[in-house]
Amino acid sequence: MNEAIRPGPESPPQAVATPELSVVVPTFNERDNVTTLFRRLETALAGKAWEVIFVDDNSPDGTWDVVRGLARQDTRVRCIRRIGRRGLSGACIEGILASSAPCAAVIDADLQHDETQLPKMLALLQTGETDLVVGSRYIEGGSADSFNKQRAGASQFATEVARRVLRVKIADPMSGFFMIRRDRFEQLAPQLSTQGFKILLDIVATARGDLRVREIPYTFASRLHGESKLDSMVALDFLGLVLAKLTHDVVSLRFLLFAMVGSIGLFVHFAALYAALEAFDLPFPNAQGVAALCAMTSNFILNNFLTYRDQRLKGFAILRGLLLFYVVCSVGLLANVGVALSVFDQEPIWWLAGAAGALMGVVWNYAMSGLFVWRKR
Repeated sequence: MNEAIRPGPESPPQAVATPELSVVVPTFNERDNVTTLFRRLETALAGKAWEVIFVDDNSPDGTWDVVRGLARQDTRVRCIRRIGRRGLSGACIEGILASSAPCAAVIDADLQHDETQLPKMLALLQTGETDLVVGSRYIEGGSADSFNKQRAGASQFATEVARRVLRVKIADPMSGFFMIRRDRFEQLAPQLSTQGFKILLDIVATARGDLRVREIPYTFASRLHGESKLDSMVALDFLGLVLAKLTHDVVSLRFLLFAMVGSIGLFVHFAALYAALEAFDLPFPNAQGVAALCAMTSNFILNNFLTYRDQRLKGFAILRGLLLFYVVCSVGLLANVGVALSVFDQEPIWWLAGAAGALMGVVWNYAMSGLFVWRKR
């Protein structure tokens, strides 16, 4: 009789050094840079226990695929591929919360930050006397000479606004190169915005002076490959973040953008209502319905471009989203017309009745858009 085969003794698990540092790298279309950055990190952090977490926003150029290739070769490399959401701040938040080291650094993949400063930053945190170390371009020894005049002016203006309006005391609150104790970050994370690019400013403003901060100088280098991700919407993101922090986060950045779009939609509504009444001589109920439809369409287009650009619908999804927007807002449209009719019957002032109906439509739009149209997938 054959004896039953018994499993042999299990191999003891290999001891893996716990990382001292997690380096978080948000990426979008950085295929040509990630391998070079990893090699530079290897050199800069020689002798340290570290890991690098690339958080990729589903880059069309396949950055995530290159990172996975690195991860197959080296267990210190990790890849988080995000689908259905975009934004540097959100990527940094997810990366730091997914890290395993007591200290986490944020560095761009474009090779413009000086990775050789990471050991010094880590040493400062490990003394226990500092919570946040910022790589600064605007203290003695630092430089941002690679900026063109337009970008230099915008950076200096934003820095001045942050320091004066939000009472931020560090010299370079716009820096994207910093290191923070993970336990302190986790305390602040629930209050941080996942939109925008200025995660450091958000951290410092949210902490309201409760972080022990050190700044060290570094030279901001020129980009070698790829294109800058900064576009015309960065200024709007920055303004929204400043306003949100001024209200102690009572008003979110997304809500501010939605409110701005809603105010534009209100003008569209009035214009369409006036045209329907005066130019086409439609009865008020019909004119109000047409105006509401025009405003809804305008709001959808602008919200897709601005408010929900991190979840922006593209291609056929735009038409599907628009149709879905009409469907989920149908109840709001009925309420819009109903409220407007009620007001108009009591006081036949077209603009007052239109405003009352439009307000009902805006409230319903906001509630439904996040739930159904631009829901995270």
